[in-house]
Amino acid sequence: MSHASQAEDAARDYAAWQQAVAAVLAKARRVDVSELPAEPERLLDTPTYDGVTVAPLYTRRDEAAENTLPGEFPFVRGRDAHRDVNRGWLVSAAFGAGESSAEAVNQTILDGLDNGISAIWLSVGADAVPAAGLAQALEGVLLDLAPLTLDAGADTTVAAEQVLALLDARAAAGDGVTDRAAVTVSLGAAPLTSRFAGRSDVDLAAAVALAQTAAGRDETVRALTVDGTVFHNAGASDAEELGAAIAAGLEYLRSLTAAGVSISKALGQIEFRFSASDDQFQTIAKFRAGRQLWARIAQVCGASEFGGAPQHAVTSAAMMTQRDPWVNMLRTTLAAFGAGVGGADSVTVLPFDAAVPAGTLDTSKSFAARIARNTQLLLLEESHLGRVLDPSAGSWFVEDLTSSIAAKAWEFFQQIEADGGFVAALESGLVDDRIAATRAARESDIAHRKTAVTGVNEFPNLDEKALTDAASPLDGVARYGAAFEALRTRSDSYLAENGSRPKVLLAALGSVAEHNGRTTFASNLLASGGIEAVNPGTLDLGTLPAVVRDSGTTVAVLCGTDKRYGADGVPAVDALRAAGIETVLLAGPEKTFADAEGSDRPDGFLTARIDAVSALSGLLDTLGVK
Repeated sequence: MSHASQAEDAARDYAAWQQAVAAVLAKARRVDVSELPAEPERLLDTPTYDGVTVAPLYTRRDEAAENTLPGEFPFVRGRDAHRDVNRGWLVSAAFGAGESSAEAVNQTILDGLDNGISAIWLSVGADAVPAAGLAQALEGVLLDLAPLTLDAGADTTVAAEQVLALLDARAAAGDGVTDRAAVTVSLGAAPLTSRFAGRSDVDLAAAVALAQTAAGRDETVRALTVDGTVFHNAGASDAEELGAAIAAGLEYLRSLTAAGVSISKALGQIEFRFSASDDQFQTIAKFRAGRQLWARIAQVCGASEFGGAPQHAVTSAAMMTQRDPWVNMLRTTLAAFGAGVGGADSVTVLPFDAAVPAGTLDTSKSFAARIARNTQLLLLEESHLGRVLDPSAGSWFVEDLTSSIAAKAWEFFQQIEADGGFVAALESGLVDDRIAATRAARESDIAHRKTAVTGVNEFPNLDEKALTDAASPLDGVARYGAAFEALRTRSDSYLAENGSRPKVLLAALGSVAEHNGRTTFASNLLASGGIEAVNPGTLDLGTLPAVVRDSGTTVAVLCGTDKRYGADGVPAVDALRAAGIETVLLAGPEKTFADAEGSDRPDGFLTARIDAVSALSGLLDTLGVK
């Protein structure tokens, strides 16, 4: 069959699909097909916070030129053509935070290595392993087999000196490493991204000095980390995280080359850390786009072949919830999958209880760490996800999404450059303002429950253990569920003081078949704000006073069909008020009571489109919850 014939067949198939889509949409919207746009499938498009359009279907019409193989510019398909497919990506874990005993940390590291960990992310300094204890903390750790990344903040220079001294001592002692370049250490200096996050760190001059020292080592030592997770944790979209990160990376390159470091060695001193979320396809495309963007920077600098910087993925802290934290296991599994398939060199999975105050759950710290580690091991050793480099290559959807994210990130990067570069854009507020706008849009979507956070604004569990301390260990992170969780915290406090949660009576009209949809909707909505729904069944006007009295509340939600509201709505509202209900809400649209006035009219209307955070907060106020 000729290419022309194939194209004609494809066009006919697509047109037939469009007609089928139009028929379904017309029926769902109760309109004639002629009233739909010329391309009805566009009504099914999904926009992202970057302004990227995700189409409902991708076909050969979306096919793009094939990317180069892994290890070749622009490194979309991976920076290493020879990555061990039996190993896959490196399974990283964080150690040392909150533990000042170097001996105890060493034991934890060795235990992790014995059980599948293959990369170490070590906190050093205040409330962590002291820099002077690094040699003891790393005793018995073979750094040619398990790369080390330091997280030392203001103590980075001191910690780096200790690690480099350790490497010198091991080399002098003949540690058996024949290829010193196989010893891989990241010193973790991140002054630019730490400045955005308000974290203490070494200054840029000290970071450059560390890079100059690291560039002269026989081992593979990288001094600088561009920590994109700080943008994500502040609320940034994927493209904003990437755009700000490469702008920071370019600022490092300028400082390094100004200090006399060659561009090839300067590029060799930088690695990136990005967040991986539970949107698996966004995450896959994001890591692929990140490599493409940095390769473009290297190309402009005249060093295309050195544009493959390592990527360290960390599962999103922003997506972690305090409520129903067990769901976090599913979120981090999707995130690890996306990062691994997307080509991250190493992946750190946050423990499922990362957002929960210590001691809240009846589980140990070692259990949470084991689950985090085994999440990756299952993906690698049972699902064999590391056996293929860039398995999503050629997917019309993923390739298009990769290109679109890269284009949006490059636009943001250009805006930062036009503002004078990364530091200037921080000082002008450009980066903050852009990310704040995205954060506000996401928070609005979550508040309106357009975006579901399972266990928080959808399918909440009021019977789960109350939090005795609402403060999250993920301080400063714009967590998606925080606003709803704050409502739940108010409910927990009320429960502690009164022995029961705040309650609302569900006043159901008609048969179960009539009211079940809206009683279920109202119950879930109320529970997301920590409010218990009391459902005595279909409203009986004869027993209503006793039902209201037994419910222990003065607030009721009327639930039924629009048709039932038209017939019995006003009498039901009046009966509820007469029985002692002071606030009557309606599960349904305001139009169903368009003709009602005064006390016959409900005091509020609960629909799927309301700002649930605002409505529930006001309801808690009404119920006397502080």
